Amino acid sequence: MTAHRTVRLVLSLLAGLLLAGTVATTAQAEDGYRFWGYYQWTNGAWAFSQKGADAFVPADGGVEGWRFALGGAKPRVPRAAGDFEQICGKTPAETGKKRVAVVVDPGTPEDAVAGDTPSAAKGTCVVTDPASNGAKILAAVAPVRIEKGLTCGVAGYPSKGCGDQVKNIKVPATETPVTLEVGAAVGSTATPPASTPASSDDSSTPWAGIIIAAVVVVLLAGGGFVLSRRRTAAQ
Repeated sequence: MTAHRTVRLVLSLLAGLLLAGTVATTAQAEDGYRFWGYYQWTNGAWAFSQKGADAFVPADGGVEGWRFALGGAKPRVPRAAGDFEQICGKTPAETGKKRVAVVVDPGTPEDAVAGDTPSAAKGTCVVTDPASNGAKILAAVAPVRIEKGLTCGVAGYPSKGCGDQVKNIKVPATETPVTLEVGAAVGSTATPPASTPASSDDSSTPWAGIIIAAVVVVLLAGGGFVLSRRRTAAQ
């Protein structure tokens, strides 16, 4: 397991405990975090995933859920039910592929980062390889922003931040259910939107720097050649 996957799993499990109210109540019990939570629809209800999205492989007919919210002692699950038939019922099964329904709920304006406006909750049916994990399935639905191994943005939301701590959060006692906007199914043959990391890996090759340096060398060499020709002509 890579360091990034380990960090993601530890933080996800910690967040799950916090959301489930299993963390001991302290003087700072109302402090929380603003983040995308990862869920599975199980026995008619949303359950916080006990594995990171890159480690969990949903089965054919599974329903994945993502919810952006201020997380405190009260669970902040997707506000729409994980109805597989509603999302994938019109998408035909394919031999050698699996269908997974994905619910993405950006949350409420109160959950939002300053300056951002959440869009409506959306349901998408993903037809993909049986071995596809939750991270790959989400990436087929929308571009994903990753920072330090964490899922920080989905479809450009939020525009900034990642798991930021928020003091004195106010979590509503109840949340009004919402109706999903069901989009077109995403097939496994389609090219999924690429994940967008916040910064490049330090170990990656600095191609931009190499190209710039090469251009400078060519220009200097060309300048030297022209200068040499002028000197020869003047003699």
